[in-house]
Amino acid sequence: MNRAWREHERQLVACARCPRLREWCETVAREKRRAFRDQTYWGKPVPGFGDRDARLLIVGLAPAAHGANRTGRMFTGDGSGDWLYAALHETGFASRPTATRRGDGLTLRDVFVTASARCAPPDNNPTRDELDACAPFLDRELDLLHRVEIVVALGSIAWDTVLRRASRVAPASVPSPRPKFGHRARATAVLRRGADPVLLLGSYHPSRQNTQTGRLTREMWEAVFRETAARLSPR
Repeated sequence: MNRAWREHERQLVACARCPRLREWCETVAREKRRAFRDQTYWGKPVPGFGDRDARLLIVGLAPAAHGANRTGRMFTGDGSGDWLYAALHETGFASRPTATRRGDGLTLRDVFVTASARCAPPDNNPTRDELDACAPFLDRELDLLHRVEIVVALGSIAWDTVLRRASRVAPASVPSPRPKFGHRARATAVLRRGADPVLLLGSYHPSRQNTQTGRLTREMWEAVFRETAARLSPR
């Protein structure tokens, strides 16, 4: 990891900008879920994870209270991560289909996974002020991820987060009216000053609320990543 990434992650993990979120994460880490009572929870803001030369960026909502807030790695240790890494493995982006903990041997190829908020929010619902306070961390990651061609936004908040970044760095690249989120929605936006536009793809988030109700099926989910793999330029 180079110096810029180390400094970024150091600042992110030490962040205390949102007292409500820090208090919640620390409370969850202290009280724990019964199934994980023997584990030490991470309980801090969670950095992004993956290949720093990635052409694919995945943006989620926030760490799960007993998922990434426990394990310290994005989409690791919960049902959403089970869906995500299985699809990434099937399409050649992940070395294995499961993610249980940091140090479990999982590596990502050509994909980086991050989120709009880096602390687990109560009821999975960060406020607008909290999202705005966290935005500089995604900004920094986008500045460091020089090769991104496609962004998959998992849910409407992630979709909005990406378009807000585009509005800050290249307002003219964001159509008016702003493109609406939907499953398999598409838009283009410039995410780094002076860079080419990237393709933004929307997908329903693989939360239990969506997967257990059938709003998001395996077929719908896997199709997103098959399309993504097919759209990336040849290496």
